[in-house]
Amino acid sequence: MTELRALYTLWLREVKRYLRDRTRIVSSFVQPLLWLVVFGTGIGAALRSGFQISDINYQTLIFPGIVAQTLLFTSMFMGISVIWDREFGFLKEILVAPVSRFTLFLGKMFGDSTDALIQGVIVFAIAVLLGINFSLTAFLVCLPIMLLITLGLVSLGLILASFMGSLESFGAIQSFINLPLFFLSGALFPVTGANSPQWLQAVARVNPLTYGVDALKTVVLGAPYGPYQIQPLWVDIGVVVAFDLILIAVGTWSFSRMK
Repeated sequence: MTELRALYTLWLREVKRYLRDRTRIVSSFVQPLLWLVVFGTGIGAALRSGFQISDINYQTLIFPGIVAQTLLFTSMFMGISVIWDREFGFLKEILVAPVSRFTLFLGKMFGDSTDALIQGVIVFAIAVLLGINFSLTAFLVCLPIMLLITLGLVSLGLILASFMGSLESFGAIQSFINLPLFFLSGALFPVTGANSPQWLQAVARVNPLTYGVDALKTVVLGAPYGPYQIQPLWVDIGVVVAFDLILIAVGTWSFSRMK
């Protein structure tokens, strides 16, 4: 019972901290809006012939990728909470609490994952305003997939932050990891097919975010995306779940080493 109460308390703390930061919530509209409007419309118009899939325009094609990008950037950024908690002494207090490090890690992971999931939902709201079509069923199916994506990425952010001694160091390593994960995931262009270089396809297949993006595109875009699908949906989800479990195990170990 104590473990569950501690997990819930940590989850609630992270969610409340996010919901009270109105500036961050408002700013979370800006980045995906710019990508969908400027990149999706402008670049899509210039490359329409190369990127059009059936009757799906480029803006709609990259929409699931922008959802994944939002989850990635938000989830990784959440790791900064570990550094802030260390600076202000809160981390020391929870580490000496009579609660397992596994519970402490799960509490922060689920709390930060909830925050990232909310921002992913905001991207869907922006898509509605821009006239990007997707069904309610697709949205509901995407929610658990998005949660699975955030669990692994948040765990990665927390792991990195547990080894970092300053905000500057975390910011540098975060950018170093985020950009390759995003650009090599197929979020902005197909990474399979005759037009894709072999090295790009090989790198994409070892990128865990690739399978999250592939799953979101499969659900949101439906049958027209079929020829570009990397793996069946169940394989995508299986890879993401395996990634989550590995990162949770490593994250628990990283928290256990902190004093």
